[in-house]
Order: sequence, then C-alpha cells, then structure tokens
Amino acid sequence: MAARAGGLTAATGPAAGGVAGTRAPILEARGLRHAFGPAPVLQGLDLAVRDGEMLGLIGPNGSGKTTALRILHRALVPDAGQVLLEGRDLAELSGRERARRIAVMAQELSGEVPLTAADVVLLGRIPHSGSFGATTDEDLQIATESLTGAGALHLARREFGVLSGGEKQRVLIARALAQRPRLLLMDEPTNHLDIGSQHHVLQVVRERRLATVVVLHDLNLAARYCDRVIVLDQGRALIDGPPAEALDASLVSDTYRVSAERVTAADDTAQFLFRGHRSGSRPR
Repeated sequence: MAARAGGLTAATGPAAGGVAGTRAPILEARGLRHAFGPAPVLQGLDLAVRDGEMLGLIGPNGSGKTTALRILHRALVPDAGQVLLEGRDLAELSGRERARRIAVMAQELSGEVPLTAADVVLLGRIPHSGSFGATTDEDLQIATESLTGAGALHLARREFGVLSGGEKQRVLIARALAQRPRLLLMDEPTNHLDIGSQHHVLQVVRERRLATVVVLHDLNLAARYCDRVIVLDQGRALIDGPPAEALDASLVSDTYRVSAERVTAADDTAQFLFRGHRSGSRPR
C-alpha cells in the first residue's frame, strides 16, 4: 500500500506485507532536515530500503533528491536527523567502514589520469585492501566477475576516458559491484544515455538484487525498474509505495505542473504520456 504524507501506512517492499516487508532495513533515514542558507531543502524526510529492493527517489528539480542521496553516504552532514546502516549510526562508522558497505555510482571519474576499464573496476577493491594496497589474485577475480556481471568484460583493456556514455556506466556498475557492498547509491545513472543504454543500466542493477537507492528523473524508468518510489516535492515526501500504487496521474500532474496521462503497458507496467504544462501553471 502506498502512503501519502500524513495518510496511510507506508508500503515496506515490492509487495506490502510480503517477504521484503518482514526484514529489517539495510538503510534507514529518520527525520532528515537540511538547508542551504535560509532555504530548506529537506524537511523531515524518512526512508528505508531493504535487502534486494530498488528504491527510486523522484520529484521535480530542487525537490531534495540529490541532497538526500549525499546525506545517505555522509558526503553531506544533515542539519538534523539520523541515518542507520544495518542498525548502526552512519556517523559512528569510519570512512573505510562506510566504503566497504556503501557503493556510490558517480557519473564520471575526476582527474585526467588515463585508466583502463579494468583499472577503474579495481578501484572498487581499495576499501578492502591491506596496508600496502597491493592488488591480489582475489581482487582480480572479483573484478573479472564484476565486469562480467555488468556486461562489460569486453571493455576491460580499453581506456575508460574514450568509452561511450553507456559503456562508462557499465564499467562504473562493475566498480560498484567489485566493492561487494551492502547498499548501492546511484544519482541519475541514466543521464545523457540513449534509450537502450538507460534500460540496460537499470536492468543490470535490478538483476543483481542489491539494496539500491536511485535518483531518477524519468518516471517511466522508475515505474518499470523500481520496487518502491518516494515522490519528493519541496523537501518533503508526498508518497511512498510501489510505483503502480504511488504514481497516479493526478499526483504526477500536480507535482510536476504538467498534464499527465497514465497508461498500462502490455506487461502491466504503469507508464505516462505527457502533454506539456497545464493551463494556468508555471514551470518550476
């Protein structure tokens, strides 16, 4: 069952009351608040994600999605609230402990150092390395398995910087898998990708069944690949639940100030058609 703010009880997994709903969350955030200067960005956000679940954070620009994601791996310290990772306060974990448990899938690597795709994936093993940081046979095996799982083994010897957007995302997924994390965080992983690459990236992640929190702009991708979505607007969660229940045309229209029509695809997945801004509404 989907939950509107101040309304019904929130869904706790792909099927409310199902197996996912009986497990303790891998990650839980309580009462997150944050502001940049006088402008509040998050206003009491609660969320939880369980093992094997893909949770989508969606909402208009400026609704607090990326800020929330940054707080979930301690890249940003909230003004108020708490984040628990497997029951432990994230603030009490060292950076190394967090890196062993949380993989963050960045859009690009910083710096100009030329690396092969295999080198990039091996970066995911750094949190597990010993005092001297030498690459072990186990690291190489895990990197190979991760590249294979992401459909990127054929890219291993190619320079990362010259790969296409879709190829880079496959390699970055492999790097995240090589960390052997408990939780995967992704900020707009389909940005700038063609349609085929968008679906491939999310399909690969979903098939791994890692606890995942992903920021998405495309509602149709969220409806197809996420087990649950939280719709954010002005720093607050409007609704939390399975896409088929949470994403109704009225909510989407009101939140995005757009005329939205919900249709059902042949596989029973909810999808949306858009016809521009509603009469009398102003773009954000």
